[in-house]
Amino acid sequence: MLTSSYLQPLDVIEQTRPAHIAWLKDEVQAGRIVLAGRQESQNGAVLIAGDIGVEQAEKLIAADPYQRAGLVRYERLGFNGAFRAPGL
Repeated sequence: MLTSSYLQPLDVIEQTRPAHIAWLKDEVQAGRIVLAGRQESQNGAVLIAGDIGVEQAEKLIAADPYQRAGLVRYERLGFNGAFRAPGL
């Protein structure tokens, strides 16, 4: 799981949002991200990664247009997803 925290106001974040959304769609299509969305607080986002390792997660983070523009700080929380809903 990855969480991002915005380092700039939302009006600045919104300027890069189209590129970020395009990146997210590509990563979901590739299966590297399975779920993503903005936090209710509007202070950042949560991304649930697929079955990827630490190195792949770091590459994923580095490719995010928000990260490349210095707009977010990411934290990675690794966990053992031992229990899943059927079909996941």
